Amino acid sequence: MEVYNRIISLVDSNLIYCLVPMILALILIRLIFKDKYPTKKALNLIRWTIIGYTIVTLLYFLIGMSFYSEDFAFTNRATGPYKYMYWFMLLCTSVLPFTLLNKKISSSFWYVLLIAFFMKVGVYFERFVLLTTSFHRDYAPNGRMTNITDSLIYGISVFFLQGFIISILILGILKIIERKKMHAA
Repeated sequence: MEVYNRIISLVDSNLIYCLVPMILALILIRLIFKDKYPTKKALNLIRWTIIGYTIVTLLYFLIGMSFYSEDFAFTNRATGPYKYMYWFMLLCTSVLPFTLLNKKISSSFWYVLLIAFFMKVGVYFERFVLLTTSFHRDYAPNGRMTNITDSLIYGISVFFLQGFIISILILGILKIIERKKMHAA
């Protein structure tokens, strides 16, 4: 179970947290270059990545709750003082991505962007809280930001850069595949 958890955390940090910047990059490329690049195919690939990731994490959660329930804090969080927000985040992570199975609504860049944002809304909120509280520290010398703020801003910028690079790589690979199919035909 530990190896499975580590794999999910690697996929999270290297792909899933970058989904929002990836989709924003696709929107930007589509606006600038019109139909020169296969942005719809890239969006479809991202859509299936979201659905596959949701299936894998949902299976991880269900297996973990069934066999390793002491390692999961589900019952404390689901019935605690923030239960409404926890249930909201749980539904956004486990149910909302399956709306992407509807091909008509999943072809919209903005809808997929909304789903990608809501998948990790808890993480984004946590980072927002850490960032804002670090700005308002009364004990920081001369109002200087601490290392945690510097690292949070750095981390956010790395996710955006990584998302833009991944989306450009996806578009490049899809364009190469498209050209090979045209030359083969």
